[in-house]
Amino acid sequence: MNIYIYDDKKEKTVIVEIDDSKVEDNPDLEFFNDNDIRKVWHSGKEEWYLSIVDVVRFLTDSKDPKQYIKKMRQRDEELSSKWGTICTPLQMLAPDGKMRKTQAADVEGILRIIQSISSPKAEPFKIWLAKVGAERLDEIADPEKAMQRAVATYKAKGYSDKWITQRLRSIEIRKELTDEWQNSGISSSKEYAALTNILTMAWSGKSVQAYKKLKGLRKENLRDNMTNTELALNLLAEVSATELSKSKRPKGFDQTKEVTMAGGKIAGNAREELERQLGRSLLSSANAKNPELLDDSEKKK
Repeated sequence: MNIYIYDDKKEKTVIVEIDDSKVEDNPDLEFFNDNDIRKVWHSGKEEWYLSIVDVVRFLTDSKDPKQYIKKMRQRDEELSSKWGTICTPLQMLAPDGKMRKTQAADVEGILRIIQSISSPKAEPFKIWLAKVGAERLDEIADPEKAMQRAVATYKAKGYSDKWITQRLRSIEIRKELTDEWQNSGISSSKEYAALTNILTMAWSGKSVQAYKKLKGLRKENLRDNMTNTELALNLLAEVSATELSKSKRPKGFDQTKEVTMAGGKIAGNAREELERQLGRSLLSSANAKNPELLDDSEKKK
């Protein structure tokens, strides 16, 4: 998945690819998959800017949103007088595939423009914008809010406190690993997905697809469907891969693949030894349909 970042120093918008695992760990990033409205992160002002013409087209279903904007400004003199303050020309991806300057506005500016639009879509859009726009900005300023919201979401779904603690820790470790992969020159979502599959195979003996099949999953996040023990083993694999990468400093996909596999095997060996002593598999078919079953910390031997 791609997001767009405007570098105010270079006055240029660049495309940044986000790997699939980060999207899975951050459901709100679905916001950026909505291609109806173009949006760009302004690195200087640290705010999201949305294309005004796209917002107007979305809310009004106008075939000529630029003309609608012109008439809207004529009707609303106050809005027109502040237009230069509300609008910021930013490079955005145009229909022809090139980056072109487009009138954009931040959350506050978009909300002001919406006040001048008579549309049944306006109210839901305000809610949508406030939820996935302003809330995300608050979380960027204070990451603890994102963690608090994640806890509340997991609790509402019925996960236990012990499982939630383990899951949040796994998210932190996952970010450290993907950051290390990025330092090694990994950039495409396909490479991130391939490395994740390699790591999962190395510690669990199953590919991500096979692991999901075991749990009866399709598009669901695999880690959200792991037991405490599975999360712990996955965490060990990721920690091991991260530390080995910091030590060996791999460059490029092939070298990073070898280090990732070595880290996964450390957890794989631990899993096999524990399974040998327990006499059973640690890989569970349990999934989030019954989240209480994922907390195996209190199960009797």
